[in-house]
Amino acid sequence: MANITAQMVKELREMTRAGMMDCKMALVECDGDMEKAVDFLKEKGLAKAAKKAGRIAAEGLVKIAFSCDKKTAALVEVNSETDFVSKNEEFVTFVEDVAKLALTAETNDIEAFKAMSFDGATVEDALTAKVAKIGEKLSIRRFEKVTGDVVASYVHGGGRIGVLVVGNGEATDATKEALTNVAMQVAAMNPQYVSRNDISADELVKMKEITLESALNDPFSLPKQILQGLLDKAVAGVWGAEDVAVYTEKKNDKSFNMNYLPNFLSAEAKAQLAAVAVGEKAEIANNKIFSGLVEGRVSKQLKEICLLDQVYVRAEDGKQTVGKYLESVSKDLSIAKVVRFEVGEGIEKKNENFAEEVAKQMNA
Repeated sequence: MANITAQMVKELREMTRAGMMDCKMALVECDGDMEKAVDFLKEKGLAKAAKKAGRIAAEGLVKIAFSCDKKTAALVEVNSETDFVSKNEEFVTFVEDVAKLALTAETNDIEAFKAMSFDGATVEDALTAKVAKIGEKLSIRRFEKVTGDVVASYVHGGGRIGVLVVGNGEATDATKEALTNVAMQVAAMNPQYVSRNDISADELVKMKEITLESALNDPFSLPKQILQGLLDKAVAGVWGAEDVAVYTEKKNDKSFNMNYLPNFLSAEAKAQLAAVAVGEKAEIANNKIFSGLVEGRVSKQLKEICLLDQVYVRAEDGKQTVGKYLESVSKDLSIAKVVRFEVGEGIEKKNENFAEEVAKQMNA
């Protein structure tokens, strides 16, 4: 059996960056053969990565890389299990390198990207090696590469949110600054669409239907004329005697503000009133006043979810929209595309009892 020296362990560790005890074990298992020990650790790394596959990686970083001409950019999200690892220098460098590689990708397909060459292996292999070394599940979740006349970016929260805004128009200092400001707006306000034109007819119909149903289920927010008709029907045979008495008392009290009536009714009475409203859906929907209410609420939603309709956060008058702001910079400037990644969005995080987790590790 070969004599395993500290120098051999040190050399293997420098070659593989694996743990010292793992390196010693590998050399013992491979009878001091350095090449076999390297392969052994790679295989062991694969096993460790597989063991971690069931864990949830919802922390991590987003990084952005630009081409030399600044007209192409790539945004990537790489996840880790803990926020602590996301601040690890080696992890940060790895994410930066992944972003640079994404600039050369021919498509935005994540599986094809993972098969690309990276440091003499593939992106997937490099990721597996990082899992083995860092000791947490890591995941290259997504990336997007964009190209345009003007490309601006913004990264918020030390890499928690990353935004790319692609513009059509002349690339001047003014247009670059404007799109950077818009990227900050996107990071803060998270619009779902660039403009209303991006919303399909089916989505718009669905939005109106949801708004209509929501209004009917909140009858006290309806126009007074419609609400009074619903109250009359509720009193006439829907509500119980106690709620009818409350309503009658408040109605006859000339000093009482009827806007506060819901505070004095039972939960059952309010649910019954909503049921009456839903039952009268067809009739209420044809009411011009109600139609105007629904259209107004839909319009308000569109101003919140459509970037160009949002109030520009730095507007001096507090009213200027993002669309008007861009026009004020250059009438030829328009937004072609927006990409926003937020670390862990859509990933269901696992809530674990820390004390139980520590106990499990101690028992193991």
